[in-house]
Amino acid sequence: MKAIGFKENLDIDNKEALQDIEMPKPEAKGRDLLVEVKAISVNPVDYKIRKNRTPDDDQWEVIGWDAAGIVKEVGEDVSLFNVGDEVWYAGELKRQGSNAQFQLVDERIVGKKPSSLSFAEAAAMPLTSLTAWEMLFDRVKVDQEDDDKSILIVGAAGGVGSIMVQLAKKLTNLKVIGTASRDVTRKWLKELGADVVIDHSNKLSDEFEKEGLSDPDYVIGINATGEHFEEIVKVINPQGKFGFIDDPKVINATSFKPKSVSIHYELMFTRSLFKTPDMIKQHHILNKVSELVDEGTIKTTRGEHFGSINAENLRKAHQLLESGKAKGKIVLEGF
Repeated sequence: MKAIGFKENLDIDNKEALQDIEMPKPEAKGRDLLVEVKAISVNPVDYKIRKNRTPDDDQWEVIGWDAAGIVKEVGEDVSLFNVGDEVWYAGELKRQGSNAQFQLVDERIVGKKPSSLSFAEAAAMPLTSLTAWEMLFDRVKVDQEDDDKSILIVGAAGGVGSIMVQLAKKLTNLKVIGTASRDVTRKWLKELGADVVIDHSNKLSDEFEKEGLSDPDYVIGINATGEHFEEIVKVINPQGKFGFIDDPKVINATSFKPKSVSIHYELMFTRSLFKTPDMIKQHHILNKVSELVDEGTIKTTRGEHFGSINAENLRKAHQLLESGKAKGKIVLEGF
């Protein structure tokens, strides 16, 4: 089968950073599905792993954690899917990724693809939907009924933020405040339903004062959390909840002590990494999001379509992501 892989941690402008390769086609066993990958999207985790994970014994490393495709084989213990089903998923951190024609994935972290979306539109959503859903409802546990509270999403125009804004707006009564620094991303967030969009290139506290906003009860850091941390400490409500998904080098957690703020980290790979007893919850989350899409409640966050799935196009996608200027999700389709 065709795949895109690497053997060395190289800068993305190096043609060997990602290369077109051939690999054996895997076989489905146990609770695994063998999925023919039709479309993929890229996430920051892709370039972080490309830069930092060194393959063993001169083996090819194949990454990628967002895909939509068709089930071609099922393992003997599979009960949730059949051959021919159209599916979407984010996959597991320590297995072969979706940058390949075929991929094995545990059925417990796979959902039914929205019938109203193309494969490319669907591939933009699994990882970000899982991350946003788990952060909102499993980590900070937002109050869905209280209409006196608000949520601040810092760096809201990217993949995770684009879904989180929609979920918070459609499934809760929270006032949704997003941050973005460019006209195009501010417009994007308003289209997704954000009640207020502020500029994170300014001090958050100044932006809150300018807009006459009450302090938020929930603050979610999507990116550059370390840069905004002092301002987050200033604006968050006493007894608020702070969650983040990126990797700041240092945050002074004791800064939250006077306000008794709780801190929550989210990694959507946790359930599959540790095979937690509730691992199947990701199957249910993806199916619920699929229903919300087909009902027209939320929409795909597909941004740019970079063409077919090959090393050259993937290198371009990584370059744009690393620049921090992507809006929504970058997708690729077909081999």
